[in-house]
Amino acid sequence: VFAIAITLLVIEIHAPHLPYGASASAHLHALGALAPSLIGFVVSFFAIGAFWAGHHRMFTLAATWSDGLVTANLLLLLTIVAMPFFTAYLSAGYGSSIPVLCYTGWLLLAGLANIRLQRMVTSSPVVSSDADPARIATIRHRGLAVVLGAICALLLAATLPAPSTALFALMTIPIWRRLSDRLSRRSESEAVATA
Repeated sequence: VFAIAITLLVIEIHAPHLPYGASASAHLHALGALAPSLIGFVVSFFAIGAFWAGHHRMFTLAATWSDGLVTANLLLLLTIVAMPFFTAYLSAGYGSSIPVLCYTGWLLLAGLANIRLQRMVTSSPVVSSDADPARIATIRHRGLAVVLGAICALLLAATLPAPSTALFALMTIPIWRRLSDRLSRRSESEAVATA
């Protein structure tokens, strides 16, 4: 499902159709007009890719499954398969607040669905009894990065006069991820110290 969603992202980017013999400047202008679509593609590609990698990581800890786990997984997949639509809408409405709010809001929903799934996979009875507690903590903390980045972007999109600039707040996701990794290491150190 993740791979299909990533593939659908690029289907929304249409090559410019120029008449035979069009000048180089006409080609460059046509490519420049695709900039919002290309930026949306790259941002969403890496966002979906991060969810996919996290999905693989978390399910390496699972020893069993449940109906609730399947439902939570489907909710995450629902948010992922809709990303190409919200990416296309964002690209088509570049510069307007509603597409930015919809895109970042949907990314927030995906992040929340991911956290819900992470909690289920890293908790009893699903998690493997021999799962490393440090790995569990890392997976749980890392899920917060997308949520925090999306919240930052949502708040900025709602308040900035140029709402598309709020998308730069999504670049804070790797920073939130590094902070969450530090938090995981600190939690692990404290757990070892008290044991």
